[in-house]
Amino acid sequence: MSDAPEESFISHLVELRDRLLRSLIAIGVVFGGLCLYPGPGEIYDLLALPLTQTLPEGAKMVAIGVITPFMVPLKITAMVAFVVALPFILYQAWAFIAPGLYAHEKRLGIPLIISSTFLFLLGMSFCYFFVFGQVFKFIAGFAPKSITPAPDIEAYLSFVLTMFVAFGIAFEVPVALVVLVKLGMVTVDKLKEWRSYFIVGAFVVAAVVTPPDVVSQLALAIPMCILYELGILFARLVSKPVPSARVATDLAAEAGEAEGDKADR
Repeated sequence: MSDAPEESFISHLVELRDRLLRSLIAIGVVFGGLCLYPGPGEIYDLLALPLTQTLPEGAKMVAIGVITPFMVPLKITAMVAFVVALPFILYQAWAFIAPGLYAHEKRLGIPLIISSTFLFLLGMSFCYFFVFGQVFKFIAGFAPKSITPAPDIEAYLSFVLTMFVAFGIAFEVPVALVVLVKLGMVTVDKLKEWRSYFIVGAFVVAAVVTPPDVVSQLALAIPMCILYELGILFARLVSKPVPSARVATDLAAEAGEAEGDKADR
């Protein structure tokens, strides 16, 4: 009997390893495809488009390091590959933890994977198509006429990654609220009470992670506040009590599975 928990733990580790390998393989396959078409250079040019459009005529970005022109486009391609493979990665994570959940909890898994992926991509798209253009125009407007801007491509990569992660995570607010309410860690009434504190926190976070301009700060803080209200709305829907008959059926099914496992052993 003492060997059973150890065997179960090892089997979980093996499964975790397999799912991590599948995720890495998925990223590698997408990365290889993107390297073939359209290519790392074209992907970087597309990513840098909001900045290059605001540069003076004839001005270009520069690469200070020796291998920077080679490595930075590859890093950008790897980031895009991860984003493209994100639904598959989230599914692997869900498939690993799902066996430990009740049936009524599993029903929430697929909607959470879809919604979290969509909101993260929505945050990145909002940052790329709206925020970048406004931020770079603001910076270009303050640049002295006596200088010619020539941003370094590695510094631009660091800036882009920071902004993408910040906006992607910020747009996950509704998913986080739904999960917290579903797990019973907070209630909808508590979320309503904390609304004013969240608004202040949203503006503080926006001031820290965004460039020092009002446009980008408002572009992050205001969506966070709106998404907080949407999170409260969706949390109210999922917090409705599950019919007792369905819960009893789910618990009975789980108990039957547990008894079956014991019998097999």
